[in-house]
Amino acid sequence: MLKRIKTLLLNNLIIIAIAITIGILCLSLIKVSNVPSMEIKNVDKVYHGIAYFSLTITWLFTFYKKPQKKYIVVVLCIFFGIIIEILQANLTAYRSGDLLDVLANSLGVLLALLIFNIFFKKNRVNSSS
Repeated sequence: MLKRIKTLLLNNLIIIAIAITIGILCLSLIKVSNVPSMEIKNVDKVYHGIAYFSLTITWLFTFYKKPQKKYIVVVLCIFFGIIIEILQANLTAYRSGDLLDVLANSLGVLLALLIFNIFFKKNRVNSSS
């Protein structure tokens, strides 16, 4: 059963990564008052970190066979986080872009890169032995 789930996830990683990307874009334009947990500042930063961690980790594993692309993925995810904050500041009258959100987004991305590198090195060591 677990092998089937793992295969299903691996076969659909690109769809999952795209869905998370679109989800972050849509959620970033929703009024804060419609998302109760985001009214608490510290919880909001944690959600930003988790969202961008999920975004980056799915894109990194999507390109797992091409690890040389990982830094391109990281740069694009950080850039996406900055663009989202600029969009919030310019397109919505009820939300503003926040430098701390950009920092939380970027930390989530860098944590995903760290986890991916640990997994990749461990996996490479196990496959060579």
